[in-house]
Parts: sequence; structure tokens; C-alpha cells
Amino acid sequence: MKTRILRALLSAFVPLAVGVTAGIAATSALAGEVQVAVAANFTAPVQAIAADFEKDTGNKVVASFGATGQFYAQIKNGAPFEVFLAADDSTPAKLDSEGATVPGSRFTYATGALALWSAKDGYVDDKGEVLKKNDFRHIAIANPKAAPYGLAGYQTLDKLGLTAEIKPKVVEGQNISQTQQFVATGNAELGFVALSQIYKDGKITSGSAWIVPSNLHEPIKQDAVILNKGKDNPVAKQFIDYLKGPKAAAVIKSYGYQL
Repeated sequence: MKTRILRALLSAFVPLAVGVTAGIAATSALAGEVQVAVAANFTAPVQAIAADFEKDTGNKVVASFGATGQFYAQIKNGAPFEVFLAADDSTPAKLDSEGATVPGSRFTYATGALALWSAKDGYVDDKGEVLKKNDFRHIAIANPKAAPYGLAGYQTLDKLGLTAEIKPKVVEGQNISQTQQFVATGNAELGFVALSQIYKDGKITSGSAWIVPSNLHEPIKQDAVILNKGKDNPVAKQFIDYLKGPKAAAVIKSYGYQL
């Protein structure tokens, strides 16, 4: 008698367990993902936005980080990126003109700020006078051909009339992340970095910095665009729309960008 009751209970439970498992599998199957090429300066913000996006939609952002110019070359050579978050507006515009993007998808997601930064407290003053004193061995700047923040750094030196005397001391990074590493590790006493790399919620997170006035360089407008490889992926459009929303905007602002 007890054996029959146990068998009955088990037979009732097994279909239920199978049903739950099938439901989980179905939910997983519905989840999608999007491959995103992200300019290195936007690493921390996009990681936070991607986490929110996954919580809110169930879909994943698979991000790769690097220099905008390098991503352009990779995209032209068939890299599997579906969305591109650049560090400028000219590279996405160029891809647009070459027919490599979904028409009408390009927009400016942030305007960046440049900072002169040292890992040492008190080394960089809040007016950038440390540049004029020129009492340092090395200054890190990203490759201006690949990284818009590097170009902005050189434009700043030009505007200040300091290029000739400081250029022999420049250590160039392949992208803005490597440039920050040169400073963080002490290979350069200071360097031009993206403000977003050293700033959070209204304050510099480490070391000392001068936030470079925007009139010393061209505006760093950062555009996003859906690439042709993402035109049939609904998650690509969903992520771009999410990037325009209030939750993403709050994250972007918290890292010192303007919208």
C-alpha cells in the first residue's frame, strides 16, 4: 500500500519537475545577446549599463574594448560587431557614408571630457600649471590617429604653445586604457586621460587631476551606431534604445560625461 502511494506521488511530481525544467530552458532560449565594440574610455560606464540592461531585459551585452581607429579597421575587415560605441562622431559618420551601418541608427550618446591626471596626490594642480613647469620626465598621451582623447591631448598642448618642448617626453599608448596604465604604474608621472576613467559621482577617484577646459580642444562627441551585422538582431536595436533611456543617462552623467 505504502509503495503504491509513493509511486503515485512520484508520478505526479516528475511531470511537474520536467515542466519547470522545460520552462527554464525556454526562458534561456529566448534570451539574446549583442556584440558591441566599445571605445576604451567608456569601459566602466558600459559595464554598469550592460548589467542594468541584462537585469531589465534578460539580454546580454558582449563588449570588446579598444581604440576607435582600431575598431574601424576591424569592422571594415569583417569583425562580428553589431553595435559600435565610438569615442568620436567622425568614425561612425564615415562608416555611415560607406554603407556599413543601419541608416538612421547613429546618435551622440555622450560628450567626453579630457583630464590631465597623475596617480600621485597633489602632483597635478587644478589649473594645469604643471605642464608649463615641465618638471617631469614622461607624459602619457594616446595615439592621436587611433584615439580621439589622444588627439584632444595634442590639441591642448598646441593651444597652450607647449607642443615643441613637451613632445620629446611623450609616451604614446595604443588606446586610452593603456595610456592610463602608463600613469597608474608610474611609467609616466602624468598623462592626458578621459575624465571618465578617474571620476565618479562628482569627484576624482584617485591621484590628482586638472579637468581640461573644453575650449582647448575640439568637442569629443561620441556617437553610437548599429552596424550592418546587427540589422537583423532585435537586441541591437533594444540596446541602442536602452542607451538613450534615463537609467543609462544617469550612469553616463555619473562618470563626468555630458549628454
